[in-house]
Amino acid sequence: MRILDRLEELLIATLIAAATIVIFVAVAHRYTTDFVVNHRTWPGAMQAYLFLSKIHLSWAQELCIYMFVWMAKFGAAYGVRTGIHVGVDVLVLALSPKWRKWTILFGLLCGALFTGIIGTMGASFVIGLSQTDQTSPDLELPSWIVYLCIPLGSYLMCFRFLQVAFSYWQGGDLPHHDHTHVEGIEVDTAVGPTPEGVR
Repeated sequence: MRILDRLEELLIATLIAAATIVIFVAVAHRYTTDFVVNHRTWPGAMQAYLFLSKIHLSWAQELCIYMFVWMAKFGAAYGVRTGIHVGVDVLVLALSPKWRKWTILFGLLCGALFTGIIGTMGASFVIGLSQTDQTSPDLELPSWIVYLCIPLGSYLMCFRFLQVAFSYWQGGDLPHHDHTHVEGIEVDTAVGPTPEGVR
């Protein structure tokens, strides 16, 4: 499980870092080319333009879209594991402990069922797509590779729902994430002197 957890985190971090770098390079290339064109009377501007025009980054936007979609699918599974998904639990917390446990388990199993169905439908779609010659517009990747994130991410999310449900069934603990906590920043809880006149 530790290997799977680290692999999940590594994949998400790598995708977001790579997408950020690719977008930065593409935007820098576009603005540099525009700058050179607008200042073509400068010495060396024509050589710079000829060099930049040989670099084709029309595929960058498509690649970044695919990387962000993959990151979102696997990030959703990470969210289930760490408890960072937003949930409305006002009514659940108002229930008695017995009914609360069954309600939470029912919700987790519904999440597992839903993501399992999406994963199965996605796998069927990808298998059908793999038997065609369809490719992506700019990168010309086989389309089934692009859509492979649907079954993989959904099945991983289904597994995470089942993992959380099993852990909750045995120990009654749910993963919890403190949204106010920022890594590396310590909050000083000491109460200082109250300014005069302030109550």
